[in-house]
Amino acid sequence: MITFAPVQHDTTAIEKYVSLFNACFPGVDKFSNTYLTWLYHDNPDGSVIGFDAWDGDVLAAHYVTIPAMASVGGQLVRVALSLNTATHPTYQGKGLFTKLAEMTYEAARSQGIDAIYGVANANSTPGFIRKLGFQLVEPLQAQVGIGAVRRAVAGQALGQFERVHSAASLNWRCANPQNRVHARRSHGKLEFFAPSVKPWLPAYAELPPVDGSELILSPPPMMSPLRLFVGLVPAAISRSATYAAIPDRFKPSPLNFIYRSLSGRMDKLEAGSVGFSFLDFDAY
Repeated sequence: MITFAPVQHDTTAIEKYVSLFNACFPGVDKFSNTYLTWLYHDNPDGSVIGFDAWDGDVLAAHYVTIPAMASVGGQLVRVALSLNTATHPTYQGKGLFTKLAEMTYEAARSQGIDAIYGVANANSTPGFIRKLGFQLVEPLQAQVGIGAVRRAVAGQALGQFERVHSAASLNWRCANPQNRVHARRSHGKLEFFAPSVKPWLPAYAELPPVDGSELILSPPPMMSPLRLFVGLVPAAISRSATYAAIPDRFKPSPLNFIYRSLSGRMDKLEAGSVGFSFLDFDAY
């Protein structure tokens, strides 16, 4: 008989999740005890929200969301990133993911989460839309260039959706034990770099300065001036002319920004209204 229970983040639970990920994704070395403890327990915006499906002592399926802060429709609210999902091969095709997701969203709503957002590939996007009521807002942009992504223009407002980071959340994000992010100040903004699939092409993001002096800066090593931007820039924001889109034939599966309101306050987002970067999900 299948039973359901909230996700835990103690040592014993983390070990069970690592075993499940190893069974579901053989050859993927991302899901270590250290990484999941960092992701599920250490996040200053809140511990993981999710559910597990159990068949006796066997972990059959697992789904989580990660709390964060964001500006949604001009209001600072708590949101959650839809992230790790896994169903043991023996239990696939039984609708467990859909059940776990709906239980997770109800728990998130009860904890004051305003909306769920995520990044889905071409294979998983239809399920999120048809079965779970997500909106496909728009595909992420993949661009290569030099310098800043946004032009510095005073008074530009946030779009309808944009993550809002604190010094604590940035320190946590940069400390990813699986792929450390480097940070520096440059020309009145914060710049972030992470190793990507090409050693000479770091993933790049930028943010305005954050309040507080607790931000830990770790300048990147010497690297090529080329940068990879994977994300979204609101249409109202001035963009740099030094970035060019990667041709489709060189891209992996398209990545889509998806969104589901839990509060009903901002039911839909408009394409061109989202600010988003690799800092805001788990690409790097």
